[in-house]
Amino acid sequence: MDLGGEFCLICGSTPPLFTGRMCEKCTRERVKLAKIPKNVPWIKCARCNKVDFKGKWSEVESDEIWHELVQRNVEFNANVENLEVGLMAQEVDGRHTLIHLQLEGTIDDLLYTEEFTMRARMSNGVCLTCTRQAGNYFEATVQLRSSARRLSDDEFTVLRATLDDVLSEMPADPMFFITKEGPVTGGYDVVLGSKALARAWGRHLVNLHGGQITTTTSVVGRKDGVDLTRLTLLYRKPGYELGDVVSWRGNLWRPSNWSSDGAVLERVDRRERTGASWRDLESANVMARMEDFITIDSLNEDSSVAEILNPNTWKMESVRLPFDHISGRKLNLARIEGEWISLPKLGMDGE
Repeated sequence: MDLGGEFCLICGSTPPLFTGRMCEKCTRERVKLAKIPKNVPWIKCARCNKVDFKGKWSEVESDEIWHELVQRNVEFNANVENLEVGLMAQEVDGRHTLIHLQLEGTIDDLLYTEEFTMRARMSNGVCLTCTRQAGNYFEATVQLRSSARRLSDDEFTVLRATLDDVLSEMPADPMFFITKEGPVTGGYDVVLGSKALARAWGRHLVNLHGGQITTTTSVVGRKDGVDLTRLTLLYRKPGYELGDVVSWRGNLWRPSNWSSDGAVLERVDRRERTGASWRDLESANVMARMEDFITIDSLNEDSSVAEILNPNTWKMESVRLPFDHISGRKLNLARIEGEWISLPKLGMDGE
């Protein structure tokens, strides 16, 4: 050994030297690609199977759990380059899984290949959402009702399905759950764990189906000096849908769009459009439902009248053409007070 020359600080060997001025043998004995804990605990909700990672409950696929545990618990060497990780999970029993790791990487131009085994131990727990659901916790009640007429079961099913659409569009939140739901006298009630979800659903119902919302808030207690409240949201769906024929102020109209506080109406017998509030429309009566309309070809027509074959009696009848009729276009007919009325086209009618 040259006096004054470089040497390994552990065994005194001559260069080349690597990490910490050690020779290759000493470096490989002391430098590792990663520090691997022998046992790693993790918690799964016994009710919904969500996994708890540092206080956050998440839905994780079985195969992704092991990768997540490696990322969160394995301490990789800060100097490693071109690191490659191979993983294989071996289930021992319902609570224990062996995670076999194969690591390959470069540190100070030395290639390392190492194998480790880590044991994942699962414990049962209960997430916040399931805890509150089990305790019948709720913050809001949405009441689905109708004005002017009783809704059918199918209509309530359509209204209820909009909640699933809202949930799919909103960011995940542990409070977005349904405590209970079901039909009640005159309507359908849904009890929710979040006031924000109830309000978002109410806005969605109004935008999609029109109607009015009435909200009331009640104080149920105090916590840390703040009132704890519950929300009751009453949604009343109008007795008619867009495109139906309604009688209002002595004339026939068709709602073509919902507005913020009412509906936009198109007059049947002439080109006229008007807006009306829900209070104004309380006197409106449904004369024909859009689902009952029929679309047929005329047999003969002139400038104002067309002859059709009545689908109920198979007899020839005459109907007045709508003001926007185009020759050769099919007629959109509604049966109103025993007579066929030919309706002007709205965008929802199609061709």
